[in-house]
Order: sequence, then C-alpha cells, then structure tokens
Amino acid sequence: MTVCTGNICRSPMAEVVLKARLAEAGLGDAVEVTSTGVSDEERGNPIDRRAAVVLRDAGYIVPRRAARRVTAADLGSADLVLAMTEGHARRLRVLTDRPVVRLYREFDPEAPALIEGREQDLDIDDPWYGGIEDFRVTLAQVEAGAGGVVAAVREALTGAVDPR
Repeated sequence: MTVCTGNICRSPMAEVVLKARLAEAGLGDAVEVTSTGVSDEERGNPIDRRAAVVLRDAGYIVPRRAARRVTAADLGSADLVLAMTEGHARRLRVLTDRPVVRLYREFDPEAPALIEGREQDLDIDDPWYGGIEDFRVTLAQVEAGAGGVVAAVREALTGAVDPR
C-alpha cells in the first residue's frame, strides 16, 4: 500500500507505477497494490488530472479510482506500507505497531542517505501546488524507487534476491 496525504497525487502515482513494474517482473498476480491517504479531505475524488496526464504521457494505464483514507484495518492486513513522507510515516505508525511502515524512497538507491532523525530527506516531493513539471519530478522520484520495491517484494515472496 502506498500512502500520501489525500490519495490523489503521490500515492496513486506510486500505485500505478508499482502495478506496472510488478507485472513486468512477473509478480502482478502475486501482489495486490493499493493506495490511500492519511487525510479524508479528498475522499471519493479521482486521481489529480495533472498526475493522470503525466502518467499517461509516460506510457502508464491510469485506472478509474476514488481517493480514500487509510484505516487501522488496512494497516493490519498490509505486508508493506510505503509512506511518501516522514510525516505520513509518523501518522501511520500511530495506527499500527506492526513494522510494515517504510518510506518509499528508502528503496531508491540514488535517494539522499537516510540520516538518523532525518527521514524527511527521503520525502517524495508534493506536486499539488505546482505545475505539470512538479508532477514529472514526483513521477521520476516514484520510478526511481520502484525497482527497489519490486526487488524487496520478490525477496519477500520467494526468498530470492533479484540478480539485476
């Protein structure tokens, strides 16, 4: 599960990218990818039109979907919860004591190093207040971490490390 604020920009972008990458890796049928938000402010709304445009321009299929807020039950059944920011991770960790909450960019080998107490250095940029270029930056950050997420999922499912 990917999680951002309102579930209309970053987390659905990550959901779309991860579904595509997992399918390419032959894991699409073995893994369910969902997305939620820590806020209920966008409940029922579709993916932001700018996010949809950037995803389609990059060759992704953008499904119809509705934003929703994460629940404790969601976290109880998820094997991996990928927060888009340190602030999202903090809010999620209040809802669960299970060690499933991770920052998405932890899986990006080119992301800023995780320094103790500086998780915000791994935040995925929020494109909401920007233009289309800001959404492209967010997509690039999401894509950069997708390979690491796929490798971690493969290892969790099979115990085998991806040789790539």
